[in-house]
Amino acid sequence: MKEEEKLLETYQKVMVPNYLPADFIPKSAKGSRVWDSNDNEYIDLGGGIAVNSLGHANDELIEVLSAQSKKLWHLSNFIASEEAIKLGEKLTDNTFADRVFFCNSGSEANEAAIKIVRKFHSSINQDKTEIISFNNSFHGRSILNITLGGSEGSGKEFSPLVEGIKHATFNDINSVKDLISERTAAIIIEPIQGETGIVEANKEFLKEIKNLCDSNSISLIFDEVQSGVGRTGHLYAYMKYEIEPDILTTAKGLGGGFPIGATLVSDNLAQTLQPGTHGSTFGGNHLACAVANKVLDIINCPDFLSEVKIKENIIKTRLEEISSKYSLFSEIRSSGLWFGCDLVKEKSSFEFLDIAYGEGLILVPAGSDKIRLAPALNIENEDILEGLEKIEKVASKF
Repeated sequence: MKEEEKLLETYQKVMVPNYLPADFIPKSAKGSRVWDSNDNEYIDLGGGIAVNSLGHANDELIEVLSAQSKKLWHLSNFIASEEAIKLGEKLTDNTFADRVFFCNSGSEANEAAIKIVRKFHSSINQDKTEIISFNNSFHGRSILNITLGGSEGSGKEFSPLVEGIKHATFNDINSVKDLISERTAAIIIEPIQGETGIVEANKEFLKEIKNLCDSNSISLIFDEVQSGVGRTGHLYAYMKYEIEPDILTTAKGLGGGFPIGATLVSDNLAQTLQPGTHGSTFGGNHLACAVANKVLDIINCPDFLSEVKIKENIIKTRLEEISSKYSLFSEIRSSGLWFGCDLVKEKSSFEFLDIAYGEGLILVPAGSDKIRLAPALNIENEDILEGLEKIEKVASKF
C-alpha cells in the first residue's frame, strides 16, 4: 500500500467524519501551486477558502514568521504584545474603527461582536437583545453563529439554538423593517454573501439598513470574514459601498494562512468590554500578529488592489467563454478575486470537484450546485491561464 493510501486510511480511522476530503494528500506548496505525495501538481484556485491571500509559503511571510518565532510565541493577554499593538494601529488607521479585539477565527470575531452590542445595551439598562441576521448567510460554526446563519434546517440537530435571533431576506429592505422592534440591538450582515456563491448586497439596500440603524439606535455589524483584506479589490468591502458599520469582523485572509481573527469596533461600543468581560487565550499572539502585519503591508497598497480588479476581469471573461462553449454555468458572479459559478447541469459541485482534482485543479464548492474560486490575490498570470485551461478540461468531461 502506498504511503498516501495509508495516510487516508488512517484519516478514516482517527478523524471525526465531519469532512469529506479529496483522495490525495498535499505535501508541499508554493505560490498558487500544490504538490501531493505522489508528486502530482495542482493549480490552487480555492485559496484555502479565501484564506491564502498571498499564496502558499510566501517568502515575505516566512521571513517575518521565522524572525518572530525566535523571539516570542505566546505569553498571555495580561502582558501587551508589540506585534498586536502594531497590527491594531494599522487596522484602526486604515478603517472606520477606533478599537480592535483579537481572536483566532471568524466565528470568535462574530461572537465578540454580538457580546459587545448586547453588553452595551445591558450596561445602560436597555432591554435590547434581539439581533437581525439574514437567510442563507454564513457566520461560523458555533451555536450562536449557526443561529445567525438562518439556512433552512441548519442547526436543528444542535437545538436549542440561541434565542433572540431573527432572519430577514437578503436585499429586501421591507423584510428588515418588519423585524425591527424596540428590542433590536444589532443587524449583522455580510455585504457579500460567500457561502451562497458570492451574492452582493445592493448599495441602496445597505444604505437603507444604515439609515434604519442610525434612526433606531441599532448597531450595524458587517461580517467581512471572507470579503475583507483585499479580496474584493478594496481593503474591506464596506469601502466599496461607502457605508461605515459600527462593528466589522475579519479573519481568513488577514493571516495569509496563519489563524487570526479580529473584531473592529467604534470607541463607544468598545468601552463595554472592560477587564474580565471577554477574552481569548491565543488571541493576538505574537506569531499571528507578526504575519498579519506583513499581510496588511503588502495588500493595503493602491497598485496591489488595482491588480486584483484586473485579474478579476481576466478570469471572468475566460469563465464566460468556457461557460458559453460547454453550457456550464447559468450565472457567474464576482467581486474582485472571488467568484461564484452556478452549475447548469444536474451533476453536483462535488462531482465537478472530483474531476477537477483529476486534472490537477483545486476549487471550492458553494453548496451542491455552485463552484467558488478564491485564488491568492497575488496569483501569477501564468497560473491563472493554466488554471482556466484546466477548468475547460473539466467542463469537457463534466
